[in-house]
Amino acid sequence: MEIAWFGDPESLDATRVGGKAASLGRLASEYRVPPAFSVTTEVFDRWAADCPGGEELTVARLPGGMAGTLASAYAELADRVGLQETPVAVRSSAIDEDGTGASFAGQHDTFLNVVGPEAVALAVARCWASLRSNTALEYRRRNNLEIDTAQMGVFVQFMVRADVAGVAFSANPVTGNRDEVVVNASWGLGESIVGGTVTPDMYTVRKSDLALLSSDIADKARMTVYIAGGTREVDVPRIMRSQPSLSEEQAREVARLAADLERSTGQPVDIEWAVREKTLYLLQCRPITTLR
Repeated sequence: MEIAWFGDPESLDATRVGGKAASLGRLASEYRVPPAFSVTTEVFDRWAADCPGGEELTVARLPGGMAGTLASAYAELADRVGLQETPVAVRSSAIDEDGTGASFAGQHDTFLNVVGPEAVALAVARCWASLRSNTALEYRRRNNLEIDTAQMGVFVQFMVRADVAGVAFSANPVTGNRDEVVVNASWGLGESIVGGTVTPDMYTVRKSDLALLSSDIADKARMTVYIAGGTREVDVPRIMRSQPSLSEEQAREVARLAADLERSTGQPVDIEWAVREKTLYLLQCRPITTLR
């Protein structure tokens, strides 16, 4: 099996699609997860055998016939979302990624606003290669994880052109309070928050009744936006910098999603989310591995 679509039974097997994709595959039938397909570890194994050093990352170096398979899957994704030139995020999903012991946050490469089958194929190969980066290998050593036998799935997901995005924690990551959901939000795509280049708005919501306990509205100077073939960080228009990125009701909606996901997975979670035209999307969901 080379391709597994989110929501299909094959997408639930972490040994074939990786931890991050399997988690989202399980949630896709119940939550608003953007459509996506995974490139399985079977394909990674074939690529790794052909490129033992991760060199020459071109479409021609993909396993035989895989460029055509990816092009067909990308075309089907375009049909599903109704966009001919479909922007996608190409994300890593190592077998042990987003587990309870190690999140791998920031260790592997992600490619955003990728458009066209050739660009998708190259991004998939580059995700595979990032498994062997010096930082990723050192992370594995520190966490006593597999190195020589490590495998990676990759998933290709329709990219929501977010008006507002951010992260949320179903337990307060600073105080450890498990009856507080903390929501961080800012304008544009969520990469400015994840990368730490913007101070986001922070909303604290009581989990038991979704009461808004506090809202700290930041001076949000930077945001990540689409450009042709990728993304770019730009200045936030001055009139928007000190405006709340979420209404109180939207903050509670994000908190409700995080709390629901905690109940669904049976443990506190860290999620990434996006809002487009007042519709909330779930982008990632992982266990909180640093909770006190």
